[in-house]
Amino acid sequence: MIRAAIISLTGLALMACTDVSGDEVSRAAPDYLGVDTSLLDGDLVQFHVTMDQLGAPEDLNDYADCAAAQYALIRGYGFARHVRTKTKQESGIWKADAVYTISPALPRGLRTLDAQVVVQDCKANGIPTV
Repeated sequence: MIRAAIISLTGLALMACTDVSGDEVSRAAPDYLGVDTSLLDGDLVQFHVTMDQLGAPEDLNDYADCAAAQYALIRGYGFARHVRTKTKQESGIWKADAVYTISPALPRGLRTLDAQVVVQDCKANGIPTV
């Protein structure tokens, strides 16, 4: 009797993961809530990005990269380099404070972005830019 109840509860739990058509329910798409941009000094730019329904923390970094790459292009530069990112979550909303340098030539460093390539990737993946 207890074993039948456990099997029944397991079946109910599995049914909760499907919609009425029997297909698995997919996770909601990330919600991009906006970007605020501040020029800190010459080529140093700060981006505050906000998101909801993250699939992974990397989604927030990708959003910041997209904003930085588009900003670089708007300013007539071809490259950006990630300096640092601070993230936090408040009431289920994720926020990042990211800083990048922008430059006309490929900068030194490990996290460099070719702005044209990154913006194309962002558009292909449905990630908004500035």
